[in-house]
Amino acid sequence: MISKEEIKKLADLARIEISDEEVESLRGEMDAILEYVGQISRIPSPEQGEGDTIVRGEVNVLREDTNPTESGTYSKELIANFPNKEKNYLKVKKILG
Repeated sequence: MISKEEIKKLADLARIEISDEEVESLRGEMDAILEYVGQISRIPSPEQGEGDTIVRGEVNVLREDTNPTESGTYSKELIANFPNKEKNYLKVKKILG
């Protein structure tokens, strides 16, 4: 179990003030989080030679797309609504220098 001192140290590092009641509440929550992370870290990965990883008997199953829309059906309408465009592309402000 995580100690009160560890919770207070985390609060100091995060520069937040917490009451003694909040420390107790956070101890329980942190323990639950750490237990969950511990469970995840024990799951064998395919790299460890275990094949596909299955958690609690469930697998990720994708359904077939039974009614696909033809490619480009809505493109003209979407492009017409772009506030700023260049050819068929949405033009945005440069964010990387």
